[in-house]
Amino acid sequence: MSDAVEKTKTVTRNEVLKTNIPTLAGNIAATLSNPELACFSADDEQFLKFHGIYQQDDRDKRKIGKHYMFMIRGRIPGGVLSAAQYRVFDDLATTHGNQTLRITTRQSFQFHGVVKTGLGPLMKQINEALVDTLAACGDVNRNVMAPVVPATTLARQQVYEDARRVSEALLPITKAYHSIWVEGVQLNIEDPENRDFVDPLYGKQYLPRKFKTAFVIPPVNDMDVFTNCLGFIAIVEGDRLLGYNLTAGGGMGRSHGNEATYPRMADVIGFITPEQLIPASKAVLTVHRDFGDRTDRKHARLKYVLEEKGADWFRAEVEARAGFKFGPARAVTFTSQTDLIGWQKGLDGKWFLGLWVDMGRVKDAGTHQMKSGLRAVADQFPGVEFRLTANQNIVIANVDDATKEAITGVLTAHGVRVAQQASALHLGSMACPALPTCGLSLAESERYLPTLVDQIEGVLGEVGLGGEEIFIRMTGCPNGCARPYMAEIGFVGKGPGRYQLWLGGNATSTRVNRVYKEVVKEAEILPELKGLFTRFAAERQTGERFGDWVARTVWTETPAAAA
Repeated sequence: MSDAVEKTKTVTRNEVLKTNIPTLAGNIAATLSNPELACFSADDEQFLKFHGIYQQDDRDKRKIGKHYMFMIRGRIPGGVLSAAQYRVFDDLATTHGNQTLRITTRQSFQFHGVVKTGLGPLMKQINEALVDTLAACGDVNRNVMAPVVPATTLARQQVYEDARRVSEALLPITKAYHSIWVEGVQLNIEDPENRDFVDPLYGKQYLPRKFKTAFVIPPVNDMDVFTNCLGFIAIVEGDRLLGYNLTAGGGMGRSHGNEATYPRMADVIGFITPEQLIPASKAVLTVHRDFGDRTDRKHARLKYVLEEKGADWFRAEVEARAGFKFGPARAVTFTSQTDLIGWQKGLDGKWFLGLWVDMGRVKDAGTHQMKSGLRAVADQFPGVEFRLTANQNIVIANVDDATKEAITGVLTAHGVRVAQQASALHLGSMACPALPTCGLSLAESERYLPTLVDQIEGVLGEVGLGGEEIFIRMTGCPNGCARPYMAEIGFVGKGPGRYQLWLGGNATSTRVNRVYKEVVKEAEILPELKGLFTRFAAERQTGERFGDWVARTVWTETPAAAA
């Protein structure tokens, strides 16, 4: 696009809002204190996102009328909570939410079903627990992810601390958050100090769109590092962290029918030392700030800057801003993306327990009382940590020999198994919340995928593939929150009971899959998959996974299906 044409395009409404009220205060506090208002204005709905809040309505009740409610997302760098902090989240889910905690794919907790009268108390208590929700959503850097369990080295703790440093360094500075949620005061947006506020990192308009950051320690890619705007792949020798391969330009979001939008894997830009971490992070973020598309939010992610300007241009731009040259990227190998489930012993001699959480929903259901069981562990063993994973599971860490069996007993008493927790297919499945809470959802996801996985297991058994591990991810819309475009089998909602079918991701989450069918109805899914599984069973090479077989055979047969 020529510069002349570009200059004629107008910025989006969101850009105007941010420019006019750079403190991000809006009229949130005034509306919050007005009992006659059931919801916030359309403008404030956008500002709320920067505070970690989405205004939603219960879509199951729309025939009756709009039943407004809120989703609140915590900012939990590296997904680590103390037992005391976990108790606060559990309490708030009970008193103000829908009795559940939802683990996000970015190592955080979401509350669902919060009504307006509970919003203020919930937000204040989160902050009193020394956790916050600032920048958990919005056009800023979001929750920074990091490995939650020891991989092959004790350097994990340093990687975690680096993730916290980056999280703090990339936080926006706004008086509005503390004013609204801690002091309960409406910030005067007409005051010259507030009207002319410019964030020292983000500027007056913040970023064109969201920005995501993650750390990983090879050989495990449990954070899906290549799906992030900014990624750091730890380079470790023995117990020593040498530095990071920096990646940039990944992202999952796309729109149906819009070929200008697509999922993209990040480029590896080069190697940096731990001392260069913060200036490099700020430089990458400001490249997005200054070159991202502010005229089209569907085309505003950093990945489009990388795709259109190239990795070499990007490297030079970041080096100029950071004040140093990147070293050559170091060789790394990834072998898996999965969480460790069950009891494991860390290199520090402490135990940790990986718990599979079906669809990331911590709840009590029948005899499976996971929410109550985890709360009992937090109450009885205050020294443990709760770590949230990017695969929507929970790790109970910092457990010594004396308490290991006691924790097992508590969880068993609540119907929560610590061994043989789920089948391989269920362990490798992930879904976004979708209906009834998400306003963007076109189809079911969390409420449908567990049943579908059961049915797929039956089909696999019929063709002699019982117990096969296949990574399956489903989202209710094309925005890709559960990262379906990296899965061996990805379902992307297109409408009620209809999905786009993507195939061909791999076990290490280092390959984007492709569209296999534009639309499959629910009744067509199993017959479609059975035909593929039958071929896979007959044609697979020794040890070959389903996604690799698809890439080797199906992709070559249907190249036009590529996204």
